[in-house]
Amino acid sequence: MAPVKRRVFKTKKEMSGELAKYTADLSSKFCKERGIFTVVLSGGDLISWLWKLLEPPYIDSIEWSKWHIFWVDERVCGWDDADSNYKLAYDGFLSKVPIPEKHIYAIDNGLGAEGNAELAAERYEECLKQKVNQNIIRTYKSSGFPQFDLQLLGMGPDGHMASLFPGHDQINEKVKWVTFITDSPKPPPKRITFTLPVINCASYNVMAVCDKEQSDSVAAALDHTKDVPASRLTADVEVVWFLDQAAASKLSHGCCSIL
Repeated sequence: MAPVKRRVFKTKKEMSGELAKYTADLSSKFCKERGIFTVVLSGGDLISWLWKLLEPPYIDSIEWSKWHIFWVDERVCGWDDADSNYKLAYDGFLSKVPIPEKHIYAIDNGLGAEGNAELAAERYEECLKQKVNQNIIRTYKSSGFPQFDLQLLGMGPDGHMASLFPGHDQINEKVKWVTFITDSPKPPPKRITFTLPVINCASYNVMAVCDKEQSDSVAAALDHTKDVPASRLTADVEVVWFLDQAAASKLSHGCCSIL
């Protein structure tokens, strides 16, 4: 299993700065090694914490044209819907950086607007397989699952990650790359999501969590006091949890230092 690192920051601003540096460093590494950088985004607060990438030195030094953007999960709705993770990312980040439009792989807009979760999941898995065949996405060793360079993840107060929720069967899917849920405990109910094997095959997984309301689930996931979906997060190279002090406040004493 990949090492799990914990980095705790006094403020969200400090965390955002280090998250930007971590992302930019990996961008440089993969652009040099592969000429491509595959990045998986999530929804929620994560997008707002990427704002440092929109400023110097990163906005001018990152090779944006080599980025390829995917989503770990998405609400089954049209791109212009207020619930859309694509819209959140586009408005807050993607529209402000010169990533080619053809390198941004969102849920099928028509199927999303129709609310067809099952077919939307199938179509997104087909998209991933096409990008594997085009050598944009690597595959993980002998398993054949897609291997993304970096995934930027978040966690809910119940310990869910992506749209893998406690008490729901999607967390146990071991064959599909993308699955769906129609009874999400968090609105909206229809979503598509990467499966756990796909999430855990990424080279680098970042879990960014802030605020006190997340502290119980952070402790459950990292101290393994309760089996929540985020406690099962691993990666091929490393997992790094980026936390503010409030989110880390209930972790075991001495588990990590404040940066």
